[in-house]
Amino acid sequence: MAGLSDTFVVVAVLAYLVAMIGHAAEYAFGTRGAVARAAALVPSGGPLPGADPEPGSPPQPGGGRAALIGRGAVAMLVVGVAAHAVAVLTRGLAAERVPWGNMYEFVLSASLVGSVAWLFVLRRWPATRHLGLYVALANVVLLGIAGLWLYVPVGPLVAALNSYWLVIHVAAAALSSGIFLVGFVAAAMYLIKTGYDERGKRGFPYTLAPRLPGAETLERLSFRLHAFGFPIWTFAALIAGPIWAEAAWGRYWGWDPKEVWAFISWVVYAAYLHARATPSVKRTTAAWLAVAGWVTMLMNLFGVNLLFEGLHSYAGL
Repeated sequence: MAGLSDTFVVVAVLAYLVAMIGHAAEYAFGTRGAVARAAALVPSGGPLPGADPEPGSPPQPGGGRAALIGRGAVAMLVVGVAAHAVAVLTRGLAAERVPWGNMYEFVLSASLVGSVAWLFVLRRWPATRHLGLYVALANVVLLGIAGLWLYVPVGPLVAALNSYWLVIHVAAAALSSGIFLVGFVAAAMYLIKTGYDERGKRGFPYTLAPRLPGAETLERLSFRLHAFGFPIWTFAALIAGPIWAEAAWGRYWGWDPKEVWAFISWVVYAAYLHARATPSVKRTTAAWLAVAGWVTMLMNLFGVNLLFEGLHSYAGL
């Protein structure tokens, strides 16, 4: 089962990579893509056969070749999510426990939650399909880091983690982390879109903007995801975590590095939701807080486990 899990991680990475390339091709070679404009693929006689139609023109059957590639990229992303889920499941079966007892397993589980959350978003808002490029990219990077630097063989839990609170606390943390990942993608793309539309910014990454959904759609999507994930993170960081700490160490809170950064993340995300609900605060300011929140989550996951020593140093490396 352990070898099967490793194999399916590779399959998932390859499927995400193909999906990322497919989405990138849709970005580049649709008539509104940067490559298409630079190469003047829309001559005076009209677009080339198979190209995406210009805005306002009659729709073509099938949506154009670039749109077909985009739908194929979504299909490959679904394949990647399925392989990803099998990898996590078989890892748990091999270990005969929940598969999040070290950094490698946690990254696998949290990124899987993010991928599944993205599929739900895509089903609800098909117009956000182009964001799949960044979701696929995030999964390639996270699974690549997990496989190359965080991987550890299947083994039993350390004594401090052998508790039913592992299921409750870490499951909530992985769930909220995955949701925040997709929310971060939407917030970052919103900043790019507004920079392009309202401020006329050009150059990378603003050249990505023409293919993005509307700024209002991105902003609302980011807000909904963060509003959904924040109570789960609150439960994981400020309720389940302290209860487990009291049972394990005889105190609810000890300002351990992991506890400190979990609280910092909670404060930043609370500030984002407060700013988003305050009419006088610009939406771009709130979006930057969402981006900062994800940076603190990465620090909480990688920085604390690799750079600091504390009671939560269970990286397994």
